[in-house]
Amino acid sequence: MKKLSIIALIVLTSQISISQKEALPSQRQLNWEKLSYYAFTHFGPNTFTDLEWGHGTETEDIFNPTALDCEQWVKTFKQAGIEGVIITAKHHDGFCLWPSKYSKHTVRESKWKNGKGDVLRELSNACKKYGLKFGLYLSPWDRNHPDYGTEKYNQVFVNMLNEVLTNYGPIFEVWFDGANGEGPNGKKQVYDFELFNSTVRKLQPNSVIFSDVGPDIRWVGNERGFAGETNWSTINNQGWYAGKAGIEKQLNEGHENGFAYQPTEIDVSIRPGWFFHEKENEKVKSADELMSIYLKSVGRNGNLLLNIPPDMRGRIHKNDSLALLNFKEKREELLGKKLKINPEKIGINGKKSSLSKALVDGNNSTFLSMNQEKELTIEMDFGKNTSTKGIQLREYLPKGQHIKSFEIEGFNGENWTVITKGTTIGNRRILTWNPLSINKLRIKILDAFDTINLSGIEVY
Repeated sequence: MKKLSIIALIVLTSQISISQKEALPSQRQLNWEKLSYYAFTHFGPNTFTDLEWGHGTETEDIFNPTALDCEQWVKTFKQAGIEGVIITAKHHDGFCLWPSKYSKHTVRESKWKNGKGDVLRELSNACKKYGLKFGLYLSPWDRNHPDYGTEKYNQVFVNMLNEVLTNYGPIFEVWFDGANGEGPNGKKQVYDFELFNSTVRKLQPNSVIFSDVGPDIRWVGNERGFAGETNWSTINNQGWYAGKAGIEKQLNEGHENGFAYQPTEIDVSIRPGWFFHEKENEKVKSADELMSIYLKSVGRNGNLLLNIPPDMRGRIHKNDSLALLNFKEKREELLGKKLKINPEKIGINGKKSSLSKALVDGNNSTFLSMNQEKELTIEMDFGKNTSTKGIQLREYLPKGQHIKSFEIEGFNGENWTVITKGTTIGNRRILTWNPLSINKLRIKILDAFDTINLSGIEVY
């Protein structure tokens, strides 16, 4: 009995040690965090029926874009500074934008190109040609497939995953919707996400997987385009599942010292709806609205997934294109006017240090590390009165997200005043203020739960 007790104690101690181990990002997550802003494209039968959620009973012939041009999409996105695109390969209505062998509700059965078309092929080719990343949304919910709601369906869905993950080149992200409603037989499906995720890992090991609750990246808890002012990339999500209600606030903010590293993706549409609707042509978000969303998503430790739906021709509407280009100008007005800061004019905790170069060299693989420090003061001397209007701070993520609070102060030649303050930083924290003339700027890290690792500071 004593031996058993000792063994049990060792096992328990090991489990405690594992549970207390800090959650750190995988390489696929780090690769994803190098992005900031990419496109969602909702396209399918709903584009032609003026619906948001199709019924699955729509005739395949309803899908018939008159001038589909995926290169026009991708060129528009690239000009707007967008880094990739995720397309709704199969939405809840079950219609497949590729000629799947496992469904009779696909482009193959439509009039478009006499059933010889493949939207995924055209878009993936355009992404390769213009250097954008290609991603796929597949809804497990299927309001058309006869096997939905039975044991057979999970394997049907895996077969579809096999098709899309092996025939279109590298996939940077697979997007799983958590919606789960009734199929044509009136039954709901018990999704086997463990099987779905393992299939993605096998076929596209470098792809990140999105769902409400990960495993790689999590939903932000709303579709309005903002992350929490406090936004931890870590979260405690034991017992959670895709589609679980009542966890939106926790998804929006994460948890300090959470056991799972699952940063946030912020999905929002440039229009009121997700699919194209003619009546919404004058309701496209303005550049100012998009810039506000950017600062509350990318600027709060998240990645922005902006939906831009093609119209019934199969093209991006001119109103959306104009908004995207104006939005790019707004970003460049801020982020493109970075102050050049001499590292020799930077003080760290009141002293000059050779480590200051890592803060302003523009290289996120170099960083300032303050072992076991919970506070840090960085002072920058501009040498003259300089107009400022914002700042970006970044942590070195391979070592985790640790900073809990900070404030920014400015010196006008006579007094130090607090300009702004914040809580978490993570991948990026961007804060702006009305133009302010100062000759010194001070960044004070007020609290961190472990080593402070700062990889970058940009002042605008």
